[in-house]
This record gives sequence, structure tokens and C-alpha cells, in this order.
Amino acid sequence: MCHFHQEQIVTRYLTRNPELPASQELLALIHTLSTNDEASFTDAFNLWCRTWKDFLNEKTRAESGRLSYTHKRVRSARDSVRHHLPYLFTFERYPELRIPNTTNSLDGSFKKVKMAVGIHSGQKHQRKVKMVLSMLRKKS
Repeated sequence: MCHFHQEQIVTRYLTRNPELPASQELLALIHTLSTNDEASFTDAFNLWCRTWKDFLNEKTRAESGRLSYTHKRVRSARDSVRHHLPYLFTFERYPELRIPNTTNSLDGSFKKVKMAVGIHSGQKHQRKVKMVLSMLRKKS
């Protein structure tokens, strides 16, 4: 999982200027993702989870009588980080592969391929696949 995209997911849930203290802390923690290593980020994230556990487990009773979590968006942001945590630092585990922590270089390559496919929009699917594969082979 790319650090940039994980940060974007969390920002989408919390907004750029969150009002809740828990959201502010999580957003600040996510902004340190690219400068931290796996151990320190994981420790800081787990500490944040323990600190705000009761807050995140608060429930509100709706008019229908049904209980639901009060802070759904903060919970969703936390769950996203928790789910992607094993994949956020893959690049550290395999230094010999020289994997970047973001997908910036890939995004540029894909844009060129998409533009080429768009220009040749009248081609049959099989021919487009052949063109994309040949473009990708030239890159490596």
C-alpha cells in the first residue's frame, strides 16, 4: 500500500481540518507515515488506538432505538490504517528490490499508457492489450 494513498484515504474520512481531538491526532500521525519506520509508526498507532479506545466505542441511540457508533468516520479511518498496516512498509522488508514508498513513478507511466489507448480507441480489445503489453515491456 502506497503511503500517499493511505494518507488520502484517512484525509477523506477525517477532512483536512478535523475538529475532534482524536481526528486531529490521527491525521497528524498519518502525516508522519513517510518519515517513520515500521516499528515506530506501529507503536505510535497502537498507542493512539489505546488512548482513544473508549471514545471510538461510544454509541448513540437513534430515534428508532437502534444503537450505532457515534464517530463512524474516525472509526473508518482507524480501520483503514489497521487493515493496511501490514502492507504499508513492504518496501522496508525487501530493500534489495528497491521498492519506493509511493507509486508516483507508476502513476506517470500509467497516464502515458492510458493516453495511448485513448488515442487508439477504435481498435479491438485484443489489439489494445497487445499495444499495452509492448509499452510496458519497453519500460522495464
